[in-house]
Amino acid sequence: MNVGVCYAEAERQTWLRLEVPDGSTVQQAIELSGMLHQYPHIDLTAQKVGIFGKLAKLDAVVKEGDRVEIYRQITVDPAQVQRRRIDLD
Repeated sequence: MNVGVCYAEAERQTWLRLEVPDGSTVQQAIELSGMLHQYPHIDLTAQKVGIFGKLAKLDAVVKEGDRVEIYRQITVDPAQVQRRRIDLD
Protein backbone atom coordinates (compact mmCIF):
# COMPACT_ATOMS: atom_id res chain seq x y z
CA MET A 1 0.00 0.00 0.00
CA ASN A 2 1.37 3.45 -0.93
CA VAL A 3 1.41 6.23 1.70
CA GLY A 4 3.29 9.47 2.26
CA VAL A 5 5.09 10.67 5.38
CA CYS A 6 6.06 14.29 5.85
CA TYR A 7 7.83 16.51 8.36
CA ALA A 8 8.82 20.14 8.02
CA GLU A 9 11.12 22.54 9.80
CA ALA A 10 11.70 26.16 8.88
CA GLU A 11 14.81 25.39 6.85
CA ARG A 12 14.12 21.83 5.70
CA GLN A 13 11.07 19.87 4.60
CA THR A 14 10.84 16.18 3.76
CA TRP A 15 7.98 14.34 2.09
CA LEU A 16 8.45 10.67 1.23
CA ARG A 17 6.20 8.18 -0.56
CA LEU A 18 6.66 4.58 0.40
CA GLU A 19 5.11 1.15 0.30
CA VAL A 20 3.93 -0.22 3.64
CA PRO A 21 2.22 -3.53 4.38
CA ASP A 22 -1.59 -3.55 4.53
CA GLY A 23 -2.75 -2.93 8.09
CA SER A 24 0.23 -0.71 8.96
CA THR A 25 -0.22 1.90 11.66
CA VAL A 26 0.81 5.56 11.62
CA GLN A 27 3.80 4.72 13.81
CA GLN A 28 4.89 1.85 11.57
CA ALA A 29 4.66 4.08 8.48
CA ILE A 30 6.80 6.73 10.19
CA GLU A 31 9.38 4.14 11.27
CA LEU A 32 9.51 2.54 7.81
CA SER A 33 9.96 5.95 6.17
CA GLY A 34 13.33 6.51 7.87
CA MET A 35 12.14 9.92 9.04
CA LEU A 36 13.28 9.18 12.62
CA HIS A 37 16.83 8.68 11.34
CA GLN A 38 16.79 11.88 9.25
CA TYR A 39 15.41 13.88 12.17
CA PRO A 40 16.67 12.15 15.34
CA HIS A 41 15.15 14.86 17.54
CA ILE A 42 11.60 13.78 16.61
CA ASP A 43 9.95 12.42 19.75
CA LEU A 44 6.77 10.55 18.91
CA THR A 45 5.88 10.37 22.61
CA ALA A 46 5.70 14.18 22.74
CA GLN A 47 4.89 15.33 19.21
CA LYS A 48 1.48 15.04 17.61
CA VAL A 49 0.85 13.27 14.33
CA GLY A 50 -1.98 13.36 11.85
CA ILE A 51 -3.35 12.18 8.54
CA PHE A 52 -4.23 14.88 6.00
CA GLY A 53 -4.25 17.62 8.67
CA LYS A 54 -6.40 15.78 11.22
CA LEU A 55 -4.87 14.54 14.44
CA ALA A 56 -4.40 10.78 14.60
CA LYS A 57 -3.11 8.31 17.13
CA LEU A 58 0.07 6.35 16.51
CA ASP A 59 -1.92 3.12 16.44
CA ALA A 60 -4.36 4.34 13.76
CA VAL A 61 -4.29 2.15 10.66
CA VAL A 62 -3.30 3.97 7.47
CA LYS A 63 -5.11 3.59 4.16
CA GLU A 64 -3.91 3.66 0.57
CA GLY A 65 -2.82 7.18 -0.38
CA ASP A 66 -2.82 8.62 3.17
CA ARG A 67 -0.38 11.42 4.01
CA VAL A 68 1.00 10.92 7.52
CA GLU A 69 2.21 14.18 9.07
CA ILE A 70 4.52 14.69 12.03
CA TYR A 71 3.84 18.03 13.70
CA ARG A 72 6.44 20.25 15.37
CA GLN A 73 5.72 21.73 18.74
CA ILE A 74 4.62 25.35 18.68
CA THR A 75 7.49 27.59 19.74
CA VAL A 76 5.65 30.93 19.58
CA ASP A 77 2.28 31.71 21.11
CA PRO A 78 -0.14 32.27 18.18
CA ALA A 79 -1.74 35.17 20.07
CA GLN A 80 1.65 36.92 20.21
CA VAL A 81 2.07 36.54 16.44
CA GLN A 82 -1.35 38.12 15.89
CA ARG A 83 -0.47 41.03 18.22
CA ARG A 84 2.80 41.63 16.34
CA ARG A 85 0.93 41.77 13.03
CA ILE A 86 -1.54 44.29 14.44
CA ASP A 87 1.29 46.43 15.85
CA LEU A 88 3.05 46.44 12.46
CA ASP A 89 -0.04 47.65 10.56
